[in-house]
Amino acid sequence: MNYLSVENIAKSYGNRKLFAEVSFGLAEGEKAALVARNGTGKTTLLNILAAKESPDSGNVTFRKSIRVEFLSQEPDLDPDATILEAALAAENPMSKALIRYEQALENMEDTEAYQKAFDQMEHLKAWDFEGQVKTVLGKLGLHEVKRKIAPLSGGQKKRVALARILISRPDLLILDEPTNHLDLDMIEWLESYLGQKGMTLLMVTHDRYFLESICDTILEMDEGKLFRHPGNYSDFLERVAERKEVEATNVDKAKNLMRKELEWIRRQPKARGTKSKARIDAFQDIKKEASKDLKEDQLQLNIKMTRLGSKIIEIHKLKKSYGDKLLLEGFNYVFKKGEKIGIAGPNGSGKSTLLRMITGMEEPSGGKIIIGETVQFGFYTQQGLEVPEDKRVIDVVKDIAEYIPREGKGGDLSASQLLERFLFDGDKQYTYVSKLSGGERRRLYLCTVLMANPNFLILDEPTNDLDILTLNVLEDFLLQFPGCVLVVTHDRYFMDKICDHLFAFEGEGRIKDFPGNYTDYREYQAKAEAQRKLRDDSMVKAKKVEKKQEQKKTKLTYAEKLEFEALEGEIEALETQRETLAKDLEDSASDAEKLMELSQQLEQIQGELEEKEMRWLELSEWI
Repeated sequence: MNYLSVENIAKSYGNRKLFAEVSFGLAEGEKAALVARNGTGKTTLLNILAAKESPDSGNVTFRKSIRVEFLSQEPDLDPDATILEAALAAENPMSKALIRYEQALENMEDTEAYQKAFDQMEHLKAWDFEGQVKTVLGKLGLHEVKRKIAPLSGGQKKRVALARILISRPDLLILDEPTNHLDLDMIEWLESYLGQKGMTLLMVTHDRYFLESICDTILEMDEGKLFRHPGNYSDFLERVAERKEVEATNVDKAKNLMRKELEWIRRQPKARGTKSKARIDAFQDIKKEASKDLKEDQLQLNIKMTRLGSKIIEIHKLKKSYGDKLLLEGFNYVFKKGEKIGIAGPNGSGKSTLLRMITGMEEPSGGKIIIGETVQFGFYTQQGLEVPEDKRVIDVVKDIAEYIPREGKGGDLSASQLLERFLFDGDKQYTYVSKLSGGERRRLYLCTVLMANPNFLILDEPTNDLDILTLNVLEDFLLQFPGCVLVVTHDRYFMDKICDHLFAFEGEGRIKDFPGNYTDYREYQAKAEAQRKLRDDSMVKAKKVEKKQEQKKTKLTYAEKLEFEALEGEIEALETQRETLAKDLEDSASDAEKLMELSQQLEQIQGELEEKEMRWLELSEWI
């Protein structure tokens, strides 16, 4: 059953053609993603589907009677509504009943209104719906449901809009960058939620793990045309590579044919017949095919790095709090050359605050940060580029420098040459900032950050709004970058590819320096949680055994008293051994053989410790 049909739509802005003759369909249960470079019309296409813009030609048809919800990058919400009211804004009886019930709970003196609201919830069997609403809001970090929309940040409003769409459970979801402004835990939950069987969606996202695990269709827009690729992200990459190979073969054939045709056309007399005219027209088509440039645009980032000395950054007993809210407590770290560190943690845990303290934009509450004399920061912030909208791209760069030094031979780069390497061709350089897409603005901002020849890059959410091509090249650059990199990002693929280890914000001021990438850390967390659960289950079983023996036993024997006293010392010694082994594991991250040996020892110590703790608990009941 087809939910959506798009037939030969086209869109241009003045002389700039975004796409033409774009056609595709979306079937019930299909999960498709739209992939394209920044500025090629992804968001415009979604706006056409949402009837926020009109195509120049063509038709968009939705199946009758289905409900469609659209998540834009800048959602339109009632500023006077509360979070709960905005999340329940969809037109359905259960949403209205739940709002009335919540209002009645705040005014319990009006027993008649409360009884009516309660009866309506009973009639609609809306109690399960209430649980679903609380789950969605909780998973998206929207706990203060009575707060008004007006004072919320852009990211919070985006999460409210996402919650409203998920709660309304439409037949078709159209989502523009749904993972922006979500922390890593939220993204993993959303990935699981959208992956449910039977859900139909079309989305624009640069999150490649999302594309890999959720999508069964990739729609690629390239040079104004649309290509449909069945399968997930891996399948898409294989098919694109195959297409490029075929195109390269066709270009080679066309070039050989063009040489022969060129020889023929030069031999012709000036007065040509109809037959010759047709051949000349065909030659123009061949020439166009043969002249096609198959080289992928490359974001060349060979900017020269300022020399970095041996002393980089030292952090000693760092503390940061806002009133009663503690973000960091006693954090220590000494940066080494070439380190690439990711920062993970929930929204509001202090990740961006740490970056601002390192760069001197914010003072710590305690401790100190010592910056080496040769350190030159390049700080890419979430706020992005702040320049006048009526300024041209070339002038933004020239205001910083006319020429930029680069590595190797070839001399300095002019501002125009640098912009070309950032995929801004001649015409684009004279475009006003106001005309740039979100991703193009981010790319321009990245350009201005790297111009300063930094040797320590600090990147706060650098992946937002960047297309996959730009992300791939940025990743390659960072992997080759000889300086230090400290990055906060919600893009798990980006973090896994770039980072040597993590600063994991674990709450209550704790930051764990974890030796591995994000996927390694999640596996470590899962294993630790499984061990805790096993330990809790063991404690429950032990208590059941104790209850059975309670009637038979009233006090410890002399031998059991001696055993109990010895157990306290044995448990303490085992805990010390466990802490020592855990530290040795972190220090031996690069030695695989040593890691294996220490892991086995740690597992053995953990088993002995759990056994003795259970026995201690059993004996303690009779003291």
